[in-house]
Amino acid sequence: MTDTAAGEILADVHRGVGRIRLNRPKALNALTTDMVAAIDGVLASWEHAPLSAVVLSSTSAKAFCAGGDIRTIREYSLAGDAVASEGFFASEYRLNARIAEYPVPVVSLIDGLCLGGGLGLSVHGDFRVVTERAALAMPETGIGFFPDIGASYFLPRLPGAIGMYLGLTGQRIDAADALNTGLATHFVPADKLDAVEDALARHPDDPVDVVLNRLAEPSPVAESALGEVRGDVDRAFGAPTLGEIEKRLRQLDTPWATAALAALESASPQSLEITHALLARGRQRTLRECLGAELALTRTIIRTPDFLEGVRAALVDKDRTPAWQRAPRDGGAPAS
Repeated sequence: MTDTAAGEILADVHRGVGRIRLNRPKALNALTTDMVAAIDGVLASWEHAPLSAVVLSSTSAKAFCAGGDIRTIREYSLAGDAVASEGFFASEYRLNARIAEYPVPVVSLIDGLCLGGGLGLSVHGDFRVVTERAALAMPETGIGFFPDIGASYFLPRLPGAIGMYLGLTGQRIDAADALNTGLATHFVPADKLDAVEDALARHPDDPVDVVLNRLAEPSPVAESALGEVRGDVDRAFGAPTLGEIEKRLRQLDTPWATAALAALESASPQSLEITHALLARGRQRTLRECLGAELALTRTIIRTPDFLEGVRAALVDKDRTPAWQRAPRDGGAPAS
């Protein structure tokens, strides 16, 4: 573990519970290559330890993890440093696979933002605890990229066409929607979140799900917003092509459909094509196959004008006015 990562990742074992805390609050815990390698190294060192669970959390109330440090990836691309870019994505995807296959339950405590790579840290684990401040999203099409970190595996496996909707539009969802879709497993209020680790430590012989159920409360949001429009989501985003999705959204002519259409129109056309194809194929692939396909795509996408422009507009200049390279709809953009 580098000196930098040692301060940005806090890890210890407390009464049989492995604890990993993300500690880069000023950057909303955006993951660097060193941070990813540090988490992976800690988990590897614990694989044969007598643990009852591993808990992933954050020292910040604003974010669990706002994703990968994509601004640095853009700098690598501009400098022509393909090795550094590939090193980041390969390390991140290796960590995603390790979490999915970990021998003891992995519990993520999601308080605040959980975007992109934050979902990669959490969704592949066994349990995802959300608070009333949780906000989850895969916003990559808005920066000229595509939903990665195994999203081509887990998004197609959400109910109906919800995964396609979330992947294409980058829509943020709250705790109620996360629970409704299965992206989260339990709701615990933010002021009681610290009790999770202690409860797991006190009851090492009880199933983790049972321990979490004792602490969990009903979501404070009475109805899932996604649940209310589920029929429209399935009708529009279950269409076989992007053009047909847009056509059905126009036909629906509801506030939700108008907002979804606006999200598509503001996203990178290249990213939409790639994402649609990738998610359509992901349902029949294993997680490792999905991660492999995503890694192959990163080698090309991070050098494209849309990626460089999207990250510039969102994270560098922050003018939120990307000038996309226009592409014909359903034109067969590359997808592995």
